[in-house]
Amino acid sequence: MMTLILISVAIFLFALGGGVGIWFVFHTRRLAQGAKTEKAARLPFRWRYIILPVTILLLSIILAAAFYHQLPTEVAYHFKLDGSPDRWLSREVIMAWVLLPQLCLALLAGAIVRGVIKLGILSQQNKGNLRPEGLLSLVGNIVGLPQFIICFAMLDIFSYNSYQTHIMPLWLFILTIMGLGGIILGVFFILLIRRAWGLANIKPGKSLRSDNRD
Repeated sequence: MMTLILISVAIFLFALGGGVGIWFVFHTRRLAQGAKTEKAARLPFRWRYIILPVTILLLSIILAAAFYHQLPTEVAYHFKLDGSPDRWLSREVIMAWVLLPQLCLALLAGAIVRGVIKLGILSQQNKGNLRPEGLLSLVGNIVGLPQFIICFAMLDIFSYNSYQTHIMPLWLFILTIMGLGGIILGVFFILLIRRAWGLANIKPGKSLRSDNRD
């Protein structure tokens, strides 16, 4: 179970880093072509850029506190294909396992958004189909997808140890979330590529005159 969680987290973080890297390359290319010469005004940090990771973190803390006293001293955390447990850990260790990754991912989302803002990869002067605020919201909140998986795994562990029932197969939930994340990232990359091609076809002089008229 933990292996699947780690794989899903790695995939989403790799996709996220790839998206930011692609945007940075296209933005640098635009500057090199002279499409914009004035200094970009940096966007302010807003909590809505990371609202999903922060919300899932807080929800995980609340659920952990609510279930803590209902859990046995030794908590089953790994299950066979038929749903029966085969590995156990202490209640305190399980709490650390399910909450620490949530905290790390929420902090990572905040660090990525602040890094993008500080580097000036996006600015208030960016125009087109992809608004800077929307891009920052996507970059920050996409980290919430692996958090959903961890949160579901936590709930399934709590459900089995408290009521001896599973919510649903973890692999099915992972496929659902990863499919949703793939659709979101696919739309993002398509819009990004379309914008990049549009910028590449704009002559520097023409772009500068358009900026002056704005």
